[in-house]
Amino acid sequence: MEKTVESGISSAIGKLFRTNFGKGPESIFVSLSKPYITIYLRKFLAPMEKVILKQESELKFQETRDMLMKELTPHIQSIISSHAGVVVDKIYYDWSIENENGIIFAELDSEFDTTTEDYINYPAKQQIHEEINRFTQKAQKFPRKLTSFMLNARTLISRREDIFVLIEQELIQSGFENQLRLSKRKLEKSLIDRTFLESVLQQEIQDLFVDWDFKNDIGFVVFILM
Repeated sequence: MEKTVESGISSAIGKLFRTNFGKGPESIFVSLSKPYITIYLRKFLAPMEKVILKQESELKFQETRDMLMKELTPHIQSIISSHAGVVVDKIYYDWSIENENGIIFAELDSEFDTTTEDYINYPAKQQIHEEINRFTQKAQKFPRKLTSFMLNARTLISRREDIFVLIEQELIQSGFENQLRLSKRKLEKSLIDRTFLESVLQQEIQDLFVDWDFKNDIGFVVFILM
């Protein structure tokens, strides 16, 4: 897709966030590579959020931002669809509080086999999958299926299917998705061996993000590389 599409999405997302948060990200990087679109937000922390982090807790910050994002998700979906001319089924997002960065990404209505070989078969893929399987099994259970995609030189996405254990499935059915998401974010990030991944990728990991499709038992990990 043309660069004008990326810049159009970036501009519209920046305006949306400035309107609703009182401050937008310092920079926004949009990557369009079917079946994914990623929107990487750098230095995005509103003044009121800084107060929340200082006076209350990281958990409160996550709860507040997730509440706002639920309101904004339909608008983000519309922005991506209108600018890129694609069908977006679901929006995912996560935050790196220590770096004040964030990710918004969408899985498009597109078949995986439309991607290029370089996109799917990147260097060190086997070692990356071994590590993703290891920490996923430790946190939940071994994925039934694992796929990963190197969208560009700086963005790696992994997609895991059938990973929730019975207690997680029960919490989801009982309506505790928000609490489960907040807990799993912290747990999964703590289990990932960043040093090993950086050694096999031969790149530093600037940020890592996680999110889930609880209804369909799918989990994502997004690595932003330097």
